[in-house]
Amino acid sequence: MHVILFEDNLATQLFPATIARAAFAINIGTYRLVDLAQRLSNNVEAVVRPYLKELVSRDFPGLWTPGRGERSEPVLILNARAVPHVDMFERIKQLAQQGISGVVSTDRGIACALFSRQNPLPHDIIGSSQLLGIIEDMNLPPLDIQIPLLEYAHDIVRHQIRIIGDNLNDRLRSGEYKEIADGVFSADGKPLGQYCVADVKEGPIVLESGVDVGPFCFFKGPVYVGPKTKIIEHSALKEAVSLGSTVKVGGEVEASIIESFSNKQHHGFLGHSYLGSWINLGAGTSNSDLKNTYGEVVMEYSNRKTKTGMQFVGSFIGDYAKTAINTSIFTGKTIGACSMVYGFVTTNVPSFVNYARSFGQVTETAVDIFVQAQARMFARRGVEQRPCDVQLLRDIYEMTKHERQLASEPLSL
Repeated sequence: MHVILFEDNLATQLFPATIARAAFAINIGTYRLVDLAQRLSNNVEAVVRPYLKELVSRDFPGLWTPGRGERSEPVLILNARAVPHVDMFERIKQLAQQGISGVVSTDRGIACALFSRQNPLPHDIIGSSQLLGIIEDMNLPPLDIQIPLLEYAHDIVRHQIRIIGDNLNDRLRSGEYKEIADGVFSADGKPLGQYCVADVKEGPIVLESGVDVGPFCFFKGPVYVGPKTKIIEHSALKEAVSLGSTVKVGGEVEASIIESFSNKQHHGFLGHSYLGSWINLGAGTSNSDLKNTYGEVVMEYSNRKTKTGMQFVGSFIGDYAKTAINTSIFTGKTIGACSMVYGFVTTNVPSFVNYARSFGQVTETAVDIFVQAQARMFARRGVEQRPCDVQLLRDIYEMTKHERQLASEPLSL
């Protein structure tokens, strides 16, 4: 089988989660879409936004590229916004084995196309528009499968809660984990710190190799902790938490995703939220994930209000963002990449700003400051700063210039 993951024109609507990564690289329910695709096939091809091509090729060197031979059959074309649910991939595998061709269309776009007849794809690089045109011309019948697509950032948390249990059970079926306590599984068998408590009635606790759990921690499953991640003493991880690799976590975290190399090391609450990579939350930083009225949370994307259909929605923070001590983030707010925030975050925050709105200040941050900060952060973790990493920051800075018009607006609470 040959798998093509493609970003359509709604990938950017997942801001800030997709500003520094391809949509298929978002961690939802402990898996990224690309992880499950590579498990399905050795030949996975990616069609992404132009500024991400070099980064993706470096971060995912195993991806198929033109020149590596013919595309094998059958061919699966899958929207990068598809939710990475193991049950969905199992159903796709069954259809492919039966030689069934078809397409899944939703009101949010083409979700996937599967075909086993003669491969109509050109041998050179394919753009998403060209790919969608080919699918339309093939006039495929509908497939009997449900493939939810992410539309906005809050959908990440919605589907995290829905699928994490299934995905964790899939991990445990591999037999690669040792049960170190009732319902607590570790890849390397390392014990928890002293006096830790785990409530696994609603799902297991799964720890990858190199995880360090301090004493007096509380876990309420389902919870997933990625490799080399450190859980600080007195932490509480509750209900649908998924942590990436080399993360530091302290305080209380509920129903949230933290991508690799981010720190929430100190006391404070993070709930129903998504954090990108290389983020640092200062001590005492907390977010609200529930309105005082207990009503539906309405978020604002690109100056347009969008109903979430959810009562609990927290914050969505782009890569490289930082918060000062005791920062308080209001319900349903987004914080752009490479921003530094202070005080009360009462509005969405653009990328590349110093945001101290409650103190009367919103100013732009020069991209060179974050290039230097990136070098320091990478060095601390033994990560090489590559030219594509620096270029990513410069590209994001140029792409988000329009966001920083906020700085000229009057202050408001």
